[in-house]
Amino acid sequence: MSWAQSLIKLSTYEVEVLQKRLGEIADRRMQAEMKLVMLEAEAQAESDRARHDAEHGWYQLGFREGLRTRRTMIQADIANIQAEEAGARDALALAFEEQKKYEQVAEGIRLARAKQTARQETAALDELGLRKAARG
Repeated sequence: MSWAQSLIKLSTYEVEVLQKRLGEIADRRMQAEMKLVMLEAEAQAESDRARHDAEHGWYQLGFREGLRTRRTMIQADIANIQAEEAGARDALALAFEEQKKYEQVAEGIRLARAKQTARQETAALDELGLRKAARG
């Protein structure tokens, strides 16, 4: 295996690792967003319960304060995860660019070798033709 093929193989591995990492980050973001949705559903259910039960309404103030705190924490987590996801996307884009560069270099090397082989074959055929012409 040539050095160019080794570089391509390594860059492909790096791309796969970064894709996996991006997938894991996206899963964490989705989980955090689901927590937020569940929190909103819990808040709605609590509001409905307070409307139907006057005694339960006394707990509503504390619940809402806790709800605001939890919502703020989850939104901060989502913002952090989104920033991490953006960084992972950038890293993946750079890895794809590097992989493409290595593939282009390998293709250039392959074409140069093919040209050299074609030149050598042409030179050999020319020499053979000159020998035949000299004999006959």
